[in-house]
Amino acid sequence: MRHRRILPLVVDAAAWAAGLLIAVLTRYGALNRDRIAGTVAAALLAVVLQAAIGHTRHLYRGRYRYASFDEVRAVAATTVATGAGLLVVDVLLSRHPVPASAPVVGGAVALLLMLGFRYVLRTYRSRRQRPDVRTATPVLLFGAGEAGILLLRSMLHDRGGRYLPVGMIDDDPHKRRLHVLGVPVLGSRLDIPAVLDRTGASVLVFAVANAEAELVRDIRDRAVGAGATFKVVPSVSELMDHPVAVDDIRDVQVTDLLGRHQIDTDLHAIAGYLTGKRVLVTGAGGSIGSELCRQIHHFHPAELMMLDRDETALQAVQLSLDARGRLDDPAVILADLRDAEQIRTIFRTRRPQVVFHAAALKHLALLERHPGEAFKTNVLGTLNVLDAAEHVERFVNISTDKAADPTSVLGYAKRVTERLTAWTAGNRPGTFLSVRFGNVLGSRGSVFTTFSAQIADGGPVTVTHPDVTRYFMTTQEAVHLVIQAAAIGRDGEALVLEMGEPVRIAEVARQMSQLAPTPVTIRYTGLRPGEKLAETLFGAGEVDRRPFHPLISHVEVPPLDADRIRRLRPDADPATVAAQLADLCAASPADLWHRAAS
Repeated sequence: MRHRRILPLVVDAAAWAAGLLIAVLTRYGALNRDRIAGTVAAALLAVVLQAAIGHTRHLYRGRYRYASFDEVRAVAATTVATGAGLLVVDVLLSRHPVPASAPVVGGAVALLLMLGFRYVLRTYRSRRQRPDVRTATPVLLFGAGEAGILLLRSMLHDRGGRYLPVGMIDDDPHKRRLHVLGVPVLGSRLDIPAVLDRTGASVLVFAVANAEAELVRDIRDRAVGAGATFKVVPSVSELMDHPVAVDDIRDVQVTDLLGRHQIDTDLHAIAGYLTGKRVLVTGAGGSIGSELCRQIHHFHPAELMMLDRDETALQAVQLSLDARGRLDDPAVILADLRDAEQIRTIFRTRRPQVVFHAAALKHLALLERHPGEAFKTNVLGTLNVLDAAEHVERFVNISTDKAADPTSVLGYAKRVTERLTAWTAGNRPGTFLSVRFGNVLGSRGSVFTTFSAQIADGGPVTVTHPDVTRYFMTTQEAVHLVIQAAAIGRDGEALVLEMGEPVRIAEVARQMSQLAPTPVTIRYTGLRPGEKLAETLFGAGEVDRRPFHPLISHVEVPPLDADRIRRLRPDADPATVAAQLADLCAASPADLWHRAAS
């Protein structure tokens, strides 16, 4: 540690001596005894001034990293001040030890030598920290943007690292022939095969943390086609709590190939309604609910309340936030939405200010057989929560694209919850809104988990129809946009998240089969009752308006008077319950009048 303080001072002293000597030689061309004596005296004074001024700026106390911007500023300021002091002393003396130009020219030369030494030393130390070329795998990085540079720096400062970056690839023509931390940008995606061959790299790492899935697929195909292993860094929504680093590199997943979307987040707006607030998440143990809890946790709410009827799922989400996983923590609430009295008690005693209502039954085929259960949980359960939410500031109902022109029990029930939320908006002081999106890759019971289980079992992978399409988004990205949408949503409306282009389910099966260790066949089984060939995000008459965010649409929702719900019987025969739900989805003139009046 001591040499870090002494060595810079010795170097700076030598730099001043050399600088003044060069300045005097430049002025006179030769030295005599008097000029040598004057130069030595000026050099000694410069060293004393440099040490004294540098000490006040903590320059020689080991505070600054070698050749960092902070040290460069401190060195420059200290050298300028030393040169100015030396010039003043030289002018005031009747017999000038050195010419008046010497402190200026000598100071400039000294500063150049000081910074040059520091740069050389830092370069030497950086090279010593690089991975061992004998053991590390040579890799190419696709993406010379912020994520790529952060990843590159992480790789180059890991002496025992397993990856040695030998080049970068980027489609931006302005980055051609650029060197980033000494690593060259060697071309665009078209050059991937040639660059892999020329550099000997065997791995290509996709280092764009905010990229569309289409780009991920294209780069993967090019890398794999050239015989390289393809790896990725997580999407930006997965990296909320830390910058990308070498430990984040992982194998490509189907969520990367199908579900990544570019997301522009207004963190200030989000923090404004979450930070310091009491937030309740229903269905907290589910895929969407648990991810909501994890992302909300980053915004430091005053209290995060996690409600679910599944005790095991509650413990899992609690463990993801707190390694101790204490189930006696009051943040964990075991309750059933069907119990109206218990829900009212929770709201009265815990007084949540922001509510994310994610609890629901969601399996389409199962609910077609048991529409009464969809009615009791999705409709009556939601109504219980809405009734209890008398004093909340913001209520967010999580809906689905199946609520747009619904044809299934799930779609009917979800459309009814949108309409009930809109009705409540006209009768309560807070902001009540719904957020609608499509299929979430990786959520429990999704096509992704079904296909994964089928592949693990050796196949076949079953697809209902070769032309069936769905909208896809990863859990992290969907929740990211839900939180963003809730910040800008207006009372009573439904916000529809941009899901990109619909993806053929057969393509999902094909991509997952390609990632399987052994070949897997695909078998088509036919559409199930209530299932659409293609989902839509907007229903008939709904207009795609995006006044605040390019990925979030705002649509009007006709309210549905809650009294109409309370008159129905969920225990009727399944066909009757399904018909009742379908009838509730159609807006009556009275509903529309109520909306206009409110």
